[in-house]
Amino acid sequence: MRKNSMVKVILGTLLIAMIAIAVTTRIPRLTKPAEAASQNPAINPDSLDTGKLSSLWSVQVDQATGMPMLWKGGRNGLKEEYVFWGSNWAWTKLNTKLDILGPLHYQVSGDNKGLGFQLKGDIAKKADHSLVWNLDFDSPSGQSNIIGGGVVFHFDLTAFGKEMGAPDILPGKAGWTWGKPGGSHIEMRFDPPLPDMYFDGGSKTTLRAFLYKGSMPQGISHYTVTLHVSPDIAITPTNKERFGSTNTTGWYDNLVDWRTSPIDLSFLNADDKPAGKHGFVQAKGDELVFQDGTKARFWGTNLSAYTLFKTPHSNVKEQAKRLAALGFNLVRIHHFDSSWVSPNIFGDKNVADTQTINPDAIAQLDWWIKCLKDEGIYVWLDLQDLRGLKPGDNIDGFDEISKGRNSVSVKGYDYVNPSIQEAMKRFDDAYVNHVNQYTGVAYKDEPAIAAMLITNEDDLTQHFGNSLLPDKKVPFHDKIYMQAAKEFAKATGLPPDQTWRSWEPGPSKIFLNDLEHRFDTDMITYLRAQGVKCVIATTSTWGGDPLFSLPALTTGDLIDAHAYQGPNVLESNPLVSANLTDWIAAAQVVGKPVSVTEWNSDSFPMPDRHVLPLFVAAQASLQGWDALMQYAYSQEPIKGPGSPSVWHSYNDPSMLATMPAAALMYRQGDVKEATRAYVFAPDSKQLFYQALQPGNSPALRTAVEKGKLLIALPKTKELPWLKPAGIPRNATVFTDPNKPLIDIKSSQAISDTGELDHNWDKGTYTINTTKTQAAMGWIGGEKVALKDVTVAITTPNATVAVQSLDGKPIDSSGRLLISLGAQSIPHRDESKPPWVPPKFLAEPVEGHLSIRAAKGLRLYKLGSIATKQEIPAAYRNGKYEIDLDRSLDTYWLMLSKG
Repeated sequence: MRKNSMVKVILGTLLIAMIAIAVTTRIPRLTKPAEAASQNPAINPDSLDTGKLSSLWSVQVDQATGMPMLWKGGRNGLKEEYVFWGSNWAWTKLNTKLDILGPLHYQVSGDNKGLGFQLKGDIAKKADHSLVWNLDFDSPSGQSNIIGGGVVFHFDLTAFGKEMGAPDILPGKAGWTWGKPGGSHIEMRFDPPLPDMYFDGGSKTTLRAFLYKGSMPQGISHYTVTLHVSPDIAITPTNKERFGSTNTTGWYDNLVDWRTSPIDLSFLNADDKPAGKHGFVQAKGDELVFQDGTKARFWGTNLSAYTLFKTPHSNVKEQAKRLAALGFNLVRIHHFDSSWVSPNIFGDKNVADTQTINPDAIAQLDWWIKCLKDEGIYVWLDLQDLRGLKPGDNIDGFDEISKGRNSVSVKGYDYVNPSIQEAMKRFDDAYVNHVNQYTGVAYKDEPAIAAMLITNEDDLTQHFGNSLLPDKKVPFHDKIYMQAAKEFAKATGLPPDQTWRSWEPGPSKIFLNDLEHRFDTDMITYLRAQGVKCVIATTSTWGGDPLFSLPALTTGDLIDAHAYQGPNVLESNPLVSANLTDWIAAAQVVGKPVSVTEWNSDSFPMPDRHVLPLFVAAQASLQGWDALMQYAYSQEPIKGPGSPSVWHSYNDPSMLATMPAAALMYRQGDVKEATRAYVFAPDSKQLFYQALQPGNSPALRTAVEKGKLLIALPKTKELPWLKPAGIPRNATVFTDPNKPLIDIKSSQAISDTGELDHNWDKGTYTINTTKTQAAMGWIGGEKVALKDVTVAITTPNATVAVQSLDGKPIDSSGRLLISLGAQSIPHRDESKPPWVPPKFLAEPVEGHLSIRAAKGLRLYKLGSIATKQEIPAAYRNGKYEIDLDRSLDTYWLMLSKG
């Protein structure tokens, strides 16, 4: 799920360091085509374990630490981390690096500057069912009077406790074991035995294994660590080995031109130029519609932080045209007020308060909005993101929450502090009443502004309620919070000793929803009094929010969700683990529209991120979601090719490879909405007294695969404002979150429309409609036959999509778009100065493509600077036979009449 917004800042500033770090892997792939061996002759894929690995257990070495990870169905059952402390529990970091030496043979190295030691080690598969680590920890000076440290192992007993039982420590602290007799089993032994090993926190989910305790002897300390697994657990390669990215010879560079789009989809916006011509966006039942009755369907992205304030005016206009050409019709303005951005909406970081809008800054936003509007692109405005209050804001209780800092986040405190609420209103007043100097229209009166969000990622029910507790030493805020809890308990009859305990499911979650609802109602009332006419969302469900966070969100006109995804999304088995679309689907409350202001990968460079745009768009179409915004198009000034980052898609070959295809498919409605709704209808006890969410509910996850998931919130006597909507006719209602809705032996699911096929054992996903046909994931070495398209490629993990551009079925269309996608990685040119950003190297998609289509079309490749070059294509038996090889030097082709 999504990291906190501040992580975006940290990752952005550490980008160059991140580039050298391999992505954490998930699970091994099913098949390993021979092509991978030619990419790196040192690795022989045929020597590696195979099998239906998304349904079975597998062990692989963590590319970041070199320690073992245990996976099943896309879910990590065993995570690990190095943790070391000096004296008085002063944490010190061990930086590690893993190099691949050969098949399942690695070298790990590390450096801990805080304690002054280095790590060197060899890791290899020594037998069919064992891995051996030979580790040397070298401390030239030694250390005394320290806490020590070693490895912390985290066991997922929530998902796998029933199957595996609880882990145990071996006699003499020689290691640990996990598994039941006669079942799957894993054991790790340390030689010599460890100085200390114990379970932390009163449960067996966290095991601390100390390599040093109290002191660190001078010189080399050697450990031999042996991992034994039962025969049913496969030992498998890292993602870098699986994806064949150890040799990038022949990969494309300079594939994306930052100024232009390889394909022009701006015709999709023709009926909305300028944006707002259909009137304001409104919520009607579970749909977004314009005032004139036209259904609204938004495919969007985010413009964030420095992009907003430091992109030159000429480039803003150019990028607005490019966004339209890429198929976007909605842009969210994000991190406009965040304290880490300088300048932001208030000016530079040295401003005395956050009450005065800087005229130069808002002029930049005015220009973005004007240029976007001209291209038929609507705007989503946040009203508060990561604002840092200043001493000059005259906030009551500022000192206790700032704790000596010059700037402090409002999150959580805004729900109980009236002075913060008044400060927010003063800003909102100035912001929504501001008249755009380029359009002459106030933001509140601008129909091109589709929606507003009161406060970003700022909920009490899961994340920030704990910040108000007595032990947080915030007496001003705590007093208001505790008094509100006391009064709510008295009014509702809930137990007072439980109502304030924000960290526990139960009465506290009912109270926190009510407290959040009261704040939201007041803010919405204020905004409407100012004349705001667009739809309003309160905050978002994000970061693992359970279903008990949903009731307060219904106070808004629509429910907004954030979701992020790790590697190998298509190998995520819904019987075991959740993917990002499961988290979004669990936000769809009966009778409410759904927006997604953030979706993206959660690591960089995630090798299979090329599948995300089409996967998200297809699932969104099936589920009937209304507005989706990828995070982010850019977070840096757009002045050139830019730097590689998880937060920049504008220059990323893997994300842009399939982003236009996703826009075209979603906005044209090529994928049908599910014919049947599956409604989870918990009672109040289930909803508020359990932390139900997709991560622990196979019923929710499997419902998403089967049809359209809806959540029916129950009538709750303590929350009279919660008005449940009627359950759709012919819906299937279920109440057991633990009972899967598909067979537990399933290896794939086909949507009830028959158009989407997800095979998690193979790690593949196909879209098979009359106007869009696509195959993605581990399709290398497979022959994928769709209605009019046959895909036979050798690239191990890729996306291939064929789509009609003229609204006709593929077999009769006169204009077809072919989109290809694969992994891309940043590559630094060592001959360049260190301040020159790395460029992307993109893997070619190779193989053969057969398309049944009308005779007389010509094949063109679309270049990185929007050029078009004709290339040969044979036409036999009513089909175009197209060879895909690295000489194409592009991810985009077109079949057209000329």
